[in-house]
Amino acid sequence: MAIYPNVRFLTSAAEAHQLAPDTGREVAFAGRSNSGKSSAINAITERVGLARVSRTPGRTQLINFFELGNERRLVDLPGYGFAKVPEQVRARWLELMEHYFNVRESLAGLVLIVDSRRGLKAEDAAMLEWMLARGRHAHVLLTKADKLNRRDAQRVLKETQAACADTAVTAQLFSAHARTGLDAARAVMDGWLDGREPPTADGYANG
Repeated sequence: MAIYPNVRFLTSAAEAHQLAPDTGREVAFAGRSNSGKSSAINAITERVGLARVSRTPGRTQLINFFELGNERRLVDLPGYGFAKVPEQVRARWLELMEHYFNVRESLAGLVLIVDSRRGLKAEDAAMLEWMLARGRHAHVLLTKADKLNRRDAQRVLKETQAACADTAVTAQLFSAHARTGLDAARAVMDGWLDGREPPTADGYANG
């Protein structure tokens, strides 16, 4: 049985007025360009090609909405960071994302995609601060964990948890390629979509 049997592309937004109707509940995915966001979305939903995967940083330039059923949505936000795009385009992305975070009442939580080999950066922390300022949940997926040995993976996880220790932000190890951490990520997302409180950070310690 498919994990999300009714998942389908809903709409894309390049401007504020193009956002999907602000009803029900939705979980947003965000991350630096080339952090593995699209691969994570495809693995979690078990839909190959649902989110476009590209080796070119900055491929996702729109806010993409995916319907999961019963007014529950997954939202793929534009990548940020080192994307080789014109400054004008980068500024437009930032303005659109700021608007999204500031006005979206249906936003239940943010899944922040962070390459485990690089750890949390200033821009990642800014994304988390946006969510916390609005009283929303946030969960960090430390992706590409299969590229680290177990000791280094656990070190990065502990460092991330320590950086978020004074907040309600949780974190876990994740690998779309090795298919590890999928159930934990789905549990977080489903809990938010159903209006339930997520487990403590310790519940995700081993991905």
